[in-house]
Amino acid sequence: MKCLLCENPSLFHICRSCQETFLRPSLTKRKLLPNIEVLSFYKYSEIKNLLHTKHSDLGFYIYSLLAKNALSSFAKEFTFTNQVASIPIDDMPISGYSHTAILNKSLTSDFIKPLYNKLRAKSRVSYSGKSKEFRLLNPRNFELGHFSQNEIILVDDIITTGATLTQAVQTLQTQGKEVLFCLTLADAAL
Repeated sequence: MKCLLCENPSLFHICRSCQETFLRPSLTKRKLLPNIEVLSFYKYSEIKNLLHTKHSDLGFYIYSLLAKNALSSFAKEFTFTNQVASIPIDDMPISGYSHTAILNKSLTSDFIKPLYNKLRAKSRVSYSGKSKEFRLLNPRNFELGHFSQNEIILVDDIITTGATLTQAVQTLQTQGKEVLFCLTLADAAL
């Protein structure tokens, strides 16, 4: 097989050299609402083509690799006074897997317990390539499943306008949950 980035022979979809050169995470922060931070590991423009694989068979491998390089490393370093839950945004499987569930799974650690099927959108409208106005006029209408943890880390692949994460945070807060922060692979504003 050939590396997707350099096209040299590789045992992996992206060779180790390209992973170290092009896929080294660089943590950035953005404010969402007055008190919620969104931590992102990449600039959207740097990994855009890789993110566009999410609804294909190849996407499973790409998202697993990005999750390992970014979120797994974060989880190893994260400490807190007690164990918190991480919840992916709308982890509905599409094309045989859920890209947000892959990201969430990589957060497993002594201080983070990934939960699944807890925050699902009732609206199936796609926000891809849509304006902020469209996103605000077509809310996701999240439905929250039952779980006991009160301190939450929200997980998504991309933050663009922040509309999806804002809706998710508000849904959790109406149920008395505290969102500590959000994690995304990429920030499209950078």
